[in-house]
Amino acid sequence: MSNAQDAITLARLFREGRRYWASADGTAHWRTERACLGPICERLHGGHRLELSMAPTLTDMCPIRHGLRWAPTAELAESASTLVCPPDALALPDECLHLVVIHHLLEVVPNPHHLLQEAARVTADDGRLIIFGWAPLGTAGLGRLWPGRRQRLPWRGRWRTPAGLRDWLAFVDFQIERVDYCGFHLPGSLPSNATLETLGRRHNLPLGDSYIIRARRRSRLVHVQRPQLSLGGALGGNALGHASRVGRQSERARDVV
Repeated sequence: MSNAQDAITLARLFREGRRYWASADGTAHWRTERACLGPICERLHGGHRLELSMAPTLTDMCPIRHGLRWAPTAELAESASTLVCPPDALALPDECLHLVVIHHLLEVVPNPHHLLQEAARVTADDGRLIIFGWAPLGTAGLGRLWPGRRQRLPWRGRWRTPAGLRDWLAFVDFQIERVDYCGFHLPGSLPSNATLETLGRRHNLPLGDSYIIRARRRSRLVHVQRPQLSLGGALGGNALGHASRVGRQSERARDVV
């Protein structure tokens, strides 16, 4: 994204996404996804995490305490720890984050390959990359068959299977550790049935509305020694918090790397 029209289009999508995740359907899906992500996050450690999402935060239970959010414009930023930039040009140093979450963006952003490349770039060697996607075989996927629905969230965009994203991840030197499914419900109902959710997650059936891909950087055949990045030295005393302040230009953040 390189011009004002792209930024306006992305901001409009972001606002629509916020409205969806505030709705009854969006809230029900958010709760099931957060419950599924919780056990993964609770085992992670490190200095910094980032959520690329239009929904409320999912990782507040994570031991990685310094959390960053993302917004396409300063007007849509939630706090001073919001990274304001195009999603395919993150104003962050390489391999500086121990957790990066892409939440239902690969379906709808204009340059999903570039978004994934940037997310992989800023994920540390020992960090985790988490991708949330809509499962085409779930109840929500079947709902896309109704006329007109593909013009609205969450049915809009191109839904990809975990198998389809495996090659994308391999291209950025990541591999899938595990895929989990969540959001199990009957047609016409919300994903709030505890029994269906428990059974679906226990057997990890690919029939949930959402999937969660857990990925990490591939082990390298030759171990290359390289200097450790000191965020404090590279970006100043408050490290990423300083680099991600609202209104900070991407170019300036890159200059200090």
